[in-house]
Amino acid sequence: WQQRALIWCVLLSAWEAAWGQLRYSVPEEMPKGSFVGDLAKDLGLQLPAFRERGVRVVSESKMQYFSLHGQTGHLVTAERIDREQLCPLVEKCVLRCQIIVEGEMQVYGIEVEITDINDNAPSFREAETELRLSETTAPGSRFPLRDAQDPDSGQNSLQSYELSGDDHFSLAVQSDSGGDRRPELVLAKALDREEAAFHELVLKASDGGEPARTGTARIRVSVLDANDNAPVFSPAEYTVRVPEDVPVGSVLITVTATDADEGVNGNVKYSFHKISDRASEIFHLDTQTGKISLKDELDFEEIKSHQLEVEGRDRGALSDTAKVAITVTDVNDNAPQLLVRSALSEISEDALSGTVVALLHVQDRDSGANGQVRCSIAETLPFRLEKTFEDYYRVVTSRELDREEVSEYNVTVRASDGGSPSLWSSAVLSLRVLDVNDNAPVFAEARYSARLPENNAAGALVLTVRATDADWGQNARVRYRLAEGRVRGAPLSSYVFHKISDRASELFHLDSETGEIFLKDNLDFEEINSHELEVQARDGGGLSDTAKVLISVTDVNDNVPDL
Repeated sequence: WQQRALIWCVLLSAWEAAWGQLRYSVPEEMPKGSFVGDLAKDLGLQLPAFRERGVRVVSESKMQYFSLHGQTGHLVTAERIDREQLCPLVEKCVLRCQIIVEGEMQVYGIEVEITDINDNAPSFREAETELRLSETTAPGSRFPLRDAQDPDSGQNSLQSYELSGDDHFSLAVQSDSGGDRRPELVLAKALDREEAAFHELVLKASDGGEPARTGTARIRVSVLDANDNAPVFSPAEYTVRVPEDVPVGSVLITVTATDADEGVNGNVKYSFHKISDRASEIFHLDTQTGKISLKDELDFEEIKSHQLEVEGRDRGALSDTAKVAITVTDVNDNAPQLLVRSALSEISEDALSGTVVALLHVQDRDSGANGQVRCSIAETLPFRLEKTFEDYYRVVTSRELDREEVSEYNVTVRASDGGSPSLWSSAVLSLRVLDVNDNAPVFAEARYSARLPENNAAGALVLTVRATDADWGQNARVRYRLAEGRVRGAPLSSYVFHKISDRASELFHLDSETGEIFLKDNLDFEEINSHELEVQARDGGGLSDTAKVLISVTDVNDNVPDL
């Protein structure tokens, strides 16, 4: 069957792209690494681009059933998949996951139908059953038998029953409204305890697979003295609705069958006639009282309803059955899950409004209003949410950023459901704003001035100019230099005597890092009594500012009179 499954995988794996949705199908029980679909082809990506754009598979389920083959761009199975374990009691088994294309902040939905193979044989919960019938039982009487279970679906599920072993009995198969086949033992000939006290029968169940699988149960009929009244359930069908948070041990419903006989023949005992494996772990039936109680927690998100059949049997082995429908109602017991699928850690302050900084996925396992989720971001932050594919959201900038105002953001995204009281969860996105050189240096003063006596010694500090830059790093590093100076109000370059400009350049020194102006040589009031300098401050990005510096020279009595 695995060879046929491989052929089916190739033939059935097809896709359709509609609203960003890809669909494939693959048989269950395929080996790990089996081909599911050609994602690179179906997404229209060449293999180099497929690898470079950071394509990956994500899923909200705990188990990852699919992965990407990096060399081929194929979607392949990551685990062997058992359809019956994964999708019990479900006709169509569909697994969902998403493809995230990191480079494009794009998401695609994928649905993979897990098709059934005939890997399970029909089986009876009890390999041996004993019936106790009165010898006065009328021919034509019918007795419900425990049905077989086959977790496969469609033609691979249970299809027929056969009875062998004794001509006193025949088999009738009834089909209920849900399509289930229920075997009944029919008494074909009158019983005679003195002729035969026991009858040994074999009930065989077959599915419709190729080849068919079968299961058997032995039936031992004990012939008893007369018991002429069977138990009767009233009503024949019971229904009850219970919230999923009902405590373990609670009694959910009581079924009752009455028997008109007296004594031990009227004593009715109860048992589950038809129950799924999971339901048998959840519900307990008191054989004496008919009370159905809870022995394990209910979970609406796991199973929303349970269909049971209860049998009431008297001491003479006469019986009746009743159906019990238990509907589980949802309570708000699951908080929304907020998952960060992709996010930036830094962004330039000149990024355009609308730049995507994160891709989020939100989900809530509850239903109705309890499962309706609303996401929000504080209105004071320069970010907003945009809904994209199904339950995916993008976090985008809502305006231009300014690193000099805020250099780092911790953006809290909150997801709240519609339950009462509402449950919520949150995710924090840390985003650092990168600097651009959008601020020029600024001098603390537009004009600086100082007065020095002409006999001041070389090396003396004249004054300090200071410029600041609001940017960061290299963009904020300021260096100083002297522009053209002026002597007696005229530019140095206008002087005919070069020795004067040379002299002025030798008088002052500007420290390019600190902005300190020092005296390099002695001043001479009689030669030049004032100096006007222009200082330029330039940052690492090339932006600059200038300031004027006026230095006045004061006279001291350093010359004797000439006769």
